[in-house]
Amino acid sequence: MRPRSSTGTTGTTRTATITRPVVASLAVLAVAVLTACGAKVDAAGGGASSSAAAGCVDTSGDAVKVGFLNSLSGTMAISEQTVHDSLQLAADEINADGGVLGKQLEIVSEDGQSEPTVFAEKASKLITSDCVAAVFGGWTSASRKAMLPVFEANDSLLFYPVQYEGLESSENIFYTGATTNQQIVPALDYLAEQGAKSLFLVGSDYVFPRTANKIINAYAAAHDIEIVGEEYAPLGHTDFSTIVNKVKAADADAVFNTLNGDSNVAFFKEYNNAGLSADDMPVVSVSIAEEEVGGIGVDNIEGQLTAWNYYQTVDSPENDAFVKAFKAEYGEDRPTSDPMEAAYTSLYLWRAMVEKAESFDVADVQEAADGVTFDAPEGTVVVDGDNHHVAKTALIGRIGDDGLIHTEWSSQEPIEPDPFLEGYDWAEDLS
Repeated sequence: MRPRSSTGTTGTTRTATITRPVVASLAVLAVAVLTACGAKVDAAGGGASSSAAAGCVDTSGDAVKVGFLNSLSGTMAISEQTVHDSLQLAADEINADGGVLGKQLEIVSEDGQSEPTVFAEKASKLITSDCVAAVFGGWTSASRKAMLPVFEANDSLLFYPVQYEGLESSENIFYTGATTNQQIVPALDYLAEQGAKSLFLVGSDYVFPRTANKIINAYAAAHDIEIVGEEYAPLGHTDFSTIVNKVKAADADAVFNTLNGDSNVAFFKEYNNAGLSADDMPVVSVSIAEEEVGGIGVDNIEGQLTAWNYYQTVDSPENDAFVKAFKAEYGEDRPTSDPMEAAYTSLYLWRAMVEKAESFDVADVQEAADGVTFDAPEGTVVVDGDNHHVAKTALIGRIGDDGLIHTEWSSQEPIEPDPFLEGYDWAEDLS
């Protein structure tokens, strides 16, 4: 079954039918994309696809193109370069193992430049000029929402690898990172269990942090937790003296951090300079993984908490093999992290969907998606065909003096995705 599409400027509008967001800056782009190519060829190389939007994916030869779209420059490069690297690792492994339906993957890589409009433009190019079978990438919710109308207008597929604010489901996106009930809600539950009665919210000024903080405020109101401050900074912002002074004066039990990109470097350095630490006011972050720890500096962030679904320290044969392969390819000093693991996993999930469908056709892949599993480095993940998210195990970790993140708490079992928080009474007014 195809999921509902739910889109909008804040991701909080939901309908029972497929909708097309009206985004003025992208409208012309989406129309241009829709008409740019000829007919698709099915997996056997014979005939046109049944897709509503004509495409140009060619599967008649011994290779098929896929697109990688990540920020290799700009403020988000600190996070997205490693996602690109892990996608390339997965592609190399899959090609060495015979490819997908016997076809080698030909990678077309583009730089999103940390700009949502560039992501939309490059998605258009990948779909209409490069004729890729699927695109893997994006990080910020702003980039995802900019790309969404392009993929929906073309009936193409995006595999999005990063945790996000939820309240969205599109038939043209597979969300392989965590949705809210698999990351933010478990983090709040953990803080509540630790006795936190007040929180200060700090985030980047775009859709993910603002929507996440609306959810956090709703949770707090229902659990007798006081929000003592809420501050935002533009992506790439580097002067956090004013915000940190407000945090220090508020004297909250904990800080919930939704900053993204290299702003985290400046924030934690200022936090440390102000004499704040994990001992007196812990920070729980949802966008800092092992890759960012090195850039921030272990001395500035040791002891702080993170909420994810994967850490390099996960103890399993699958993870041991993944970490070994990544370091062999990119260097022993390169850590693995949640978003890059979810990206790595996404390529294997797409392969499994295509091979279950015995077709590269978008409609066939969507139909085959439900129940597809992969024994990922994080543990077994399962695709929900109704909402295109995956079941994932929630983890709370603490940053050690070795620069790695060590699990403090685990949900033990995968949590079924609930992107609209339908299972939570306190969230009924959010969607």
